[in-house]
Amino acid sequence: MLRWIWSLIPRQNIEKHLLVDEGEVVIDEVAHHWIVYTLPILEFVLGLGFLALAIFGPMNIGWFWLVLMGALWLHALWRSLHEHMDRFVITNMRVFRISGVVTRKIATMPIARILDITVDQPFFGRIMGYGHFVFESAAQEQGLREIRYIGDPSGRDLTIQRVIQRSGLRGPRASMP
Repeated sequence: MLRWIWSLIPRQNIEKHLLVDEGEVVIDEVAHHWIVYTLPILEFVLGLGFLALAIFGPMNIGWFWLVLMGALWLHALWRSLHEHMDRFVITNMRVFRISGVVTRKIATMPIARILDITVDQPFFGRIMGYGHFVFESAAQEQGLREIRYIGDPSGRDLTIQRVIQRSGLRGPRASMP
């Protein structure tokens, strides 16, 4: 039953956007950290409160609490789906972000254009294990400038640095004595 429900949740088709004939492979597909789902969960719980008011409260305004509950649950569902469909992908050739539920937005940056990556990990993010990426490139205003709520940002930064190093864009590897 749970597997059937899980199959109903739409997913981004990352493979459709890969240059397979050029040898592009996915190194890491990054979903948002679970912290982005806390607000939709709180909205759902508040909706349960409205449901209780509709059942146990005055009958003449029970419809009002049900309408509020439905609106709150629809908003929570939409926010959850929006966060679920927002993916950051690291390949051996580029990084890209694909997002959108009804429409699709894809922002791409070749590995060669990444000049600098700033990893911003606020205090609460350090405790909970998430952070934000800020990409610097030759074209400063691009669609892939800031990626928020990334789990294990330091590890993901090292992954990107390894891909850049292996592609030969930062010069030869230094030999260890």
